[in-house]
Amino acid sequence: MQKNNFWADLKFDLPAGLVVFLIALPLCLGIALASGAPLFSGMIAGIIGGLVVGSLSGSHTSVSGPAAGLTAVVLVSIQQLGSFDIFLLAAVMAGVFQLALGFARAGMIANYFPSNVIKGMLTGIGVIIILKQIPHALGYDKDAEGDFAFFEQGGSNTFLTIWDTLTLYIHPGATLVALISIGIMLLWERPAVKSKVGFIPGALVAVVISVLINQLLLSLGDPWGIRPEHLVSIPVASDASAFLAQFTLPDFSQWSNPKVISVAFTICIVASIETLLCLEAVDKIDPHLRTSDPNRELKAQGVGNMLSGLIGGLPITSVIVRSSANVNANARTKSSTIIHGMLLLICVALIPAILNMIPLAALAAVLILTGYKLAKISIFKESWSNGKYQWWPFIITVLAVVFTDLLTGVGIGLVASAFAILRGNMRNAYFFEKEEYHEGDLITIKLSQEVSFLNKASIKLTLEHLPENSKVVIDATDTAYIDFDVLESIREFAKDKAGLKNIKVNLKGFHERYNFWEADFVHSNPDPDAEPKSNNNRSLATETSKP
Repeated sequence: MQKNNFWADLKFDLPAGLVVFLIALPLCLGIALASGAPLFSGMIAGIIGGLVVGSLSGSHTSVSGPAAGLTAVVLVSIQQLGSFDIFLLAAVMAGVFQLALGFARAGMIANYFPSNVIKGMLTGIGVIIILKQIPHALGYDKDAEGDFAFFEQGGSNTFLTIWDTLTLYIHPGATLVALISIGIMLLWERPAVKSKVGFIPGALVAVVISVLINQLLLSLGDPWGIRPEHLVSIPVASDASAFLAQFTLPDFSQWSNPKVISVAFTICIVASIETLLCLEAVDKIDPHLRTSDPNRELKAQGVGNMLSGLIGGLPITSVIVRSSANVNANARTKSSTIIHGMLLLICVALIPAILNMIPLAALAAVLILTGYKLAKISIFKESWSNGKYQWWPFIITVLAVVFTDLLTGVGIGLVASAFAILRGNMRNAYFFEKEEYHEGDLITIKLSQEVSFLNKASIKLTLEHLPENSKVVIDATDTAYIDFDVLESIREFAKDKAGLKNIKVNLKGFHERYNFWEADFVHSNPDPDAEPKSNNNRSLATETSKP
């Protein structure tokens, strides 16, 4: 049965693996270039991410490899440590630390990432992909493929690079290839075409045709021909020994160097957080609604980073660009991830010269459509319809990811989400309004089942806005838990503040474990038969939610 399932899924996983391979190829090289590391180290990381992490991971759709979020860390770390082989030792040690985190079940923190922040991260990444790939699609390849930061090396930024491209550097041949590639992929998604040749990835067709078009232009000597500086550039080894010479071993003599340990710890924390974020995000867009074990993922990433560092590769994380492309290509199982790793290894080892014929503009077209699927207008509309406490953290995360980087943007989004939660809890109480309640009214404040510290502000504001000479019943009959800070606020009001406004308080239903009872604070017990003042069936109640 399992064998039949494997072959049934393979018809989806094989094309998906091809698409991810095409996207991973320039990103592995670009991230290595942006990190100040040998280009081949990016390919090693991509291969290990596909073959090793893909095999060990419990995720069906997550794809791992070198990550743009680590480029700054890697660049600074190599400079700080003085050599790439010492940095590789730090990468190995980071893998050991990640493995320990997995066994310590540290992956549980993924459960606390708010969904609006995760959606904002995905959408922000989609916007970044589109903005960053526009120059490559038009033939301006100054900025490395793997650089997703808003502020670029040399003092430029994403918008200035786009402006320079549009005004100074448009390459007609690259633009033609990009437009044709986008047209082919859009055509391939039409139901009539998809039903007949959908088993062949549209991205693969676009890339093959772009190579043929460019080779024809070059053979004719046409100025529109795309030159090598605008093509994929994989290191080409002359023979097997030269190929093996590209692998680098760590300098184990530095194992006790405090700087190495510090860099390893930094890589471990950044890579683990990025992995957990991406794992949570890709699970949300999985059409089969499957969930992944974050602790198993940390263990898989740890083993992958250890092995990658041992043979000269960059650090690895789960990467949302490749993972989302994998989902959009209809991958069914993690076989697609493993296939993409196998293709990277085979092509780098056997046919690098052929891969070096692929125009970067064609791969940019593939990425632009991937970005569009992550940042469609419908996603913004859906978030808006969910209310302001979902919309604002979402849009703040989107903007922060676009204008900073992935981890900084998510951090800002988490702060915005926390503020929205606090604000929402403050607003959940029915605030007192003078036109609704008057002196002498009997007002009931009924607490819900769980009252956390997040409800402290709303309860204090409600009590402070009660009218003078009124009667209030604070009812905790149905309440199972009240936070200590909330209890202190109620005590303070009942003992001191209520008397100043001649408010008669009755505390009802408070458990003995709270160490105060109704009789302690009753200034004058209200008429038990009186009905609470209502306004359109609304009583002044503190509605709380479970923290």
